[in-house]
Amino acid sequence: MLDRRTGLVGLLLALLSAAAFGTSGVFATGLLDAGWTAGSAVTARMAVAALALTVPAVVQLRGRWGLLRANAGAVLAFGVLAVALPQLAYFLAVSRLSVGVALLLEYCGVLLVVLWVWARLGQRPSAVTGAGVVVALVGLVLVLDVVRGARIDPVGLGWGLLAALGLASYFVLSARTDDALPPLASAWAGLTVGALGLGAAAAVGVLPWRTTASDVVFAGRSTSWLVPVLGLSLLAAAFAYATGIAAVRRLGSRLSSFVGLSEVLFAVAAAWLALGQQPGAVQLVGGVVVLAGIVLVRLGERPPGEPAVDVDPVLAADDATAR
Repeated sequence: MLDRRTGLVGLLLALLSAAAFGTSGVFATGLLDAGWTAGSAVTARMAVAALALTVPAVVQLRGRWGLLRANAGAVLAFGVLAVALPQLAYFLAVSRLSVGVALLLEYCGVLLVVLWVWARLGQRPSAVTGAGVVVALVGLVLVLDVVRGARIDPVGLGWGLLAALGLASYFVLSARTDDALPPLASAWAGLTVGALGLGAAAAVGVLPWRTTASDVVFAGRSTSWLVPVLGLSLLAAAFAYATGIAAVRRLGSRLSSFVGLSEVLFAVAAAWLALGQQPGAVQLVGGVVVLAGIVLVRLGERPPGEPAVDVDPVLAADDATAR
C-alpha cells in the first residue's frame, strides 16, 4: 500500500538522518582535541555543508526561484531557530553542565513537539503515546548516564532549554510542506543562514573561535584536519539535514522527533567503533528502553484512515501513517 510504503520510507530516512547526526561527536572529537573550539568546528561544519549543497540546490531550484523568495521568512526562521540556535545553545550549555545533562535538556525538545501538536493543532496524544514519551525519556537518562558526574548550573540550564527549543523548532518547521522548498534546497538554505548566524556570533565574541591546521587523531590514527571537517560537514550535516527534513515531511513532527532520539544510540555506537568507548550495561539497557518508547509512540499514533493534522493535507491523504 502507498501509505505503508511512504511511512517505511520516512522511517528509513529518519534513521539514516539520526545515524548521520550521531557521527558528529566522533568527527568533532579529533578537532576539539587538536585545539579547535566547539564554535569554530560547528561553524565550519555548517559552512562547508552549505557549500557542498549549493550546486544540487541550485539545480533543484532552477526555474523555481520564486519559491525561494516566497519562503524567505520560513528559511530565515529555520536557519536561526532550527540550525544555529540549538548548536550555539547546546555548546554554551556544555560549558556549564555535564554533557549528559546538556543532552537530556536538549532532547526534552521532543516534549515540546508533543505539546505543540496538542496545543496548536488540537491533537491530544493517546495514552499509548504518553507512555512511549515517558519510556523513551527514561531510556535516554540511562543511555546518557546523567546521574554520574552531573553538574548543574542555572545559566547552563537556561542554555539547555534554549537548545530544546531549537530542536523542537527543527521538527516543527521541517514538517511544513505547503509550498515549501524541496528537502535538499531547504537544508541548503537553512545551513547557509545557520552558518552566517554562527559566524556572526563568533565575530561579536559570543562564540569562542580558534582553529588549527595541525594533524588530528581520528579513529586512533593521525590524519589531516580536513578528514574530520569533511566528515562533520558532508555526512553529519549536509546528508543528515537533507534526509531529516525529508523524513519529517513523511512522518510528521511528533513521530519523527522520537525516532530522532535514536541519534543518541548511534552516537554511542559510533564512539564505540571509532574511539573504543565501549558502552556500559546500563547504557545498553537504556538503548533498548529508548527503542521501546519509540515503538510505543508509533503504536499510539492515529489509525490508518484518520486524517493527519500536522502535515500538508495532500501529503496526509497519501500517507495515512503521518500525524
